[in-house]
Amino acid sequence: MTVSLAGQTVAELGGARSVLARQRRDHTTLARLMTDYRDAGDGPREQLLDQIRQLVFSHAFAEETVLWPAVRRLLPDGEELTARVETEHQQINELFADIDRLGPLDPEHDSRVERAFQLIDEDIRDEEDELLPRLQAVAGRRRLVRLGRAWEASRLTAPTRPHPGVPRRPPGNVTRGVPLSAYDRTRDLLTPGRDSPMWKAALTAGAAGVAGTVWTARRMLRARRAGR
Repeated sequence: MTVSLAGQTVAELGGARSVLARQRRDHTTLARLMTDYRDAGDGPREQLLDQIRQLVFSHAFAEETVLWPAVRRLLPDGEELTARVETEHQQINELFADIDRLGPLDPEHDSRVERAFQLIDEDIRDEEDELLPRLQAVAGRRRLVRLGRAWEASRLTAPTRPHPGVPRRPPGNVTRGVPLSAYDRTRDLLTPGRDSPMWKAALTAGAAGVAGTVWTARRMLRARRAGR
């Protein structure tokens, strides 16, 4: 019987460096930011939305590059499980692309944001209640820590904005997504909210992406293989 990640201690998840613990930390941060957005006034809301956007897309990219390939290798129904989550990711991607296109003053803006938040909530529950506990049942602590390291390397060089046309699976997501990361993170540095938890990561990874996106893509593919 699987147990939701939400009800487990960090030790039970494999330690702080485990991919499961890293995933849950991001999920907790996303839930808090979405609550803050719903409770905020007009001014801070766009800064909060920027933080949510950066975290959502870097997190999803790391999942798709490192974590879901491991699920497909280790679970007999991994293809079905990850396909459902990838569909949710694509829907979130398209909604955020609409949100960016519409702008905060458009009458459709708030409804698209709320729908995106609902999908993010559903995605978190699908992962923490079913998919990740299934992975936990077949992966030992060492493997979870290796996956955690590869996941973090991918997250720090991932796109931070919606790109619906980028594939959801390697190697296409890496070869097409990493070059976009440099552009995204440069835009992030030029927008308000530099005190966001993703700002330092954006500065470092954005510079790295500008200096050599091809090298970064190769490194990410090696990191994904190391997580096997």
